[in-house]
Amino acid sequence: MKYKTLKGLQDILAPDIPVWQHIEAVARDIFRTYGYQEIRLPILESTEIFTRSIGETSDIVEKEMYTFQDKGGRSVTLRPEGTASFVRAYVEHHLYNNPAPQKFYYMGPMFRYERPQAYRYRQFYQIGAEAMGIEDPNLDAEIISLLSAILRRIGLEGLNFEITSIGCKACRPGYREALKNYLRDKLDGFCGDCRRRYDLNPLRILDCKVPECISSRQGSPPVLDYLCAGCREHFDGLKYNLDLLKVPHTINPNLVRGLDYYTKTAFEVTSESLGSQKAVAAGGRYDGLVDEFGGPPTPGIGFALGMERIVPLIKGSVKTSEGPDLFICPLGDEASVKALVLAEQLRTHGVRIEANLESSSIRSQMRKADRIGARNVLVLGEDEIRKGEVVVKDMTTGTETRTPIDIQELARLIREKK
Repeated sequence: MKYKTLKGLQDILAPDIPVWQHIEAVARDIFRTYGYQEIRLPILESTEIFTRSIGETSDIVEKEMYTFQDKGGRSVTLRPEGTASFVRAYVEHHLYNNPAPQKFYYMGPMFRYERPQAYRYRQFYQIGAEAMGIEDPNLDAEIISLLSAILRRIGLEGLNFEITSIGCKACRPGYREALKNYLRDKLDGFCGDCRRRYDLNPLRILDCKVPECISSRQGSPPVLDYLCAGCREHFDGLKYNLDLLKVPHTINPNLVRGLDYYTKTAFEVTSESLGSQKAVAAGGRYDGLVDEFGGPPTPGIGFALGMERIVPLIKGSVKTSEGPDLFICPLGDEASVKALVLAEQLRTHGVRIEANLESSSIRSQMRKADRIGARNVLVLGEDEIRKGEVVVKDMTTGTETRTPIDIQELARLIREKK
């Protein structure tokens, strides 16, 4: 074959498409009930947006971004995640002038150049949510409850909601020093990246996926032991509110996020059904990001869920193919023209129609109707046209119903058979 998809990219085809549409439809419906409005962001941004917000020592910025010079000599990047793009739009359009909280969601592709593996692609799709303007842990609990509602509604079970607090600018320096002190004598056991991170950003070591690094950092001091009074009160409020909302969760003191902009609340949702790539959604609070982008100090919290992680978990429970309500089998040239018009008229009444538009035998047409899963079949020949009536056959039960060639009557009959 001369052409095929690039490594790490994929075509999404039936029968997966109905599963994707199911997830997206559920998410949109629940976002609406929580008062979120959609925002559509460009996939191409100035590179500085990501280097400034995500952190220059992060794996995303150092190794994974699709960055290049455009024809104007500007450094641009295909977005590797959604929050930085959202905050850029939030500040650019002065959305902070609206009453708090401002709640938004988005859906679309992200891009990271990394080694393709199970459920991980170089172009991948996320559904993200961002809530701005309120620092209270009530908002943290609400957005985690929103995520839980989406995942439950689409049919996911057996998920683990892990939460922690990673502190703030006031208490994180103390934890940073404690972590460095603990790791100092263990550096020989870490990979080259982590040895370099030790001075630049030691918290990044906790997010490394190299097995030797995971083993070497065992026993590291938990960040929860170093929270300031404000962060501890905030975290206690989050736990209390999640209990009130009956969102099952566990505390993971070793949970870290791979992006530098996070503060206080961090959370992750995992499924043991996915193996090593077990995270299906994650998020956290980023109270300093808006002013980092030139806006007024504005607290915010968000999450993103990975479509490629979720689809395999529910694929077996979602109906992945649905044939037309009616398949029209025309016999002869006059009937073919009549079938074309009849199909178009029935579609205006919301009936899903497939009409055979090429000359073929009744036997081959019936085989086609069966293969595409048509619920009903209508044979249209010269006799039917002359008499002004047709027989509709139910392909499930085999029963036949004679009816006039009347659009409203036909549409009513097909709808009743659904």
